[in-house]
Amino acid sequence: MANSDVVIEPLSLPGTLQWPERANSLVVFAHGSGSSRLSPRNIQVAHALNARGIATFLFDLLRPEEEADRANVFDIPLLAKRLTGAIWWLDEEKETGGSHVGLFGASTGAAAALIAAAELGSRVEAVVSRGGRPDLALEVLPKVHAPTLLIVGGADTEVITLNEIAFAHLQGPKSLVIVPGASHLFGEPGALEQVIDHAAKWFELYLAAETT
Repeated sequence: MANSDVVIEPLSLPGTLQWPERANSLVVFAHGSGSSRLSPRNIQVAHALNARGIATFLFDLLRPEEEADRANVFDIPLLAKRLTGAIWWLDEEKETGGSHVGLFGASTGAAAALIAAAELGSRVEAVVSRGGRPDLALEVLPKVHAPTLLIVGGADTEVITLNEIAFAHLQGPKSLVIVPGASHLFGEPGALEQVIDHAAKWFELYLAAETT
């Protein structure tokens, strides 16, 4: 498996691309507020997807000086713009261009992923939200045609309600999965593994993720 550290221009945003041999699909991660491409939970999900033959790309949506302003961390349109730009950049690269593309968003990153999916249309073929805030993208949800999976912890009651509201606005193929007993960060034993299993099956179903 190829593992490359890359920089997305023109903003010099660092990222990590992991490309299993013969992979034909790519999942781009959008991390939540206060996190980065080094999020241990997202890295664990990415490694599990790699093991199933799915390439992954984790990158920083903000530059270090931008992260110092907390307003940027919660600027969903800005984060969505950075995510969309990263996908355009990947499309221009020889190794990644033309891949089946899915998005994996956590927390506020899920809203950014859904806005990007609405903007990019058929270019995004699947979206998974982990403990996300899709309600922050409520206005664009009817425009999201990519199959969307919302995963929420059973103990994360407020976020369950917000996801149920968002779920009702999604018009394409969709599913809402509640992991019993799990909190917002899915730190309980076995909770993140359940997230991984649900996410991997979703991407395999909708990304044509079989190796060639």
